[in-house]
Amino acid sequence: MDIDASLNCENLGAVRQRIAEALVRHDEDFVIDVQLVATELAANACDHAEAPRSLKLRREFHAERGAELVIEACDATVGRTPVVGTSSIGPYRGNGMHLVESLCTDWGVRVDEDTKIVWARLAIPADARTD
Repeated sequence: MDIDASLNCENLGAVRQRIAEALVRHDEDFVIDVQLVATELAANACDHAEAPRSLKLRREFHAERGAELVIEACDATVGRTPVVGTSSIGPYRGNGMHLVESLCTDWGVRVDEDTKIVWARLAIPADARTD
């Protein structure tokens, strides 16, 4: 399962819908967790970063950790990275990365010359597939 799409910041609901379609054979709780994390990373890219922006989801398998779903939000603002519990938008914002931390096995940031990638990993439960 791979999703690689540019972000339409005016319609993040489309991100959740696309994920639901791609993960249709997975357990509903797992799908909801993926939707929450992907929407948070996408919203951060839309709120705090410059275009171009994209969202990527892919499945990886690691001998020591098993199957994982990796979510990556990419943008062009390399000088700004997320900080858990803070927001430049307002006092009642900044809790989304707490959610990411609680749902994911790991998250972080990679930066190259012109792209920042905020990534998160979710373990794919052995019983997540319903088929």
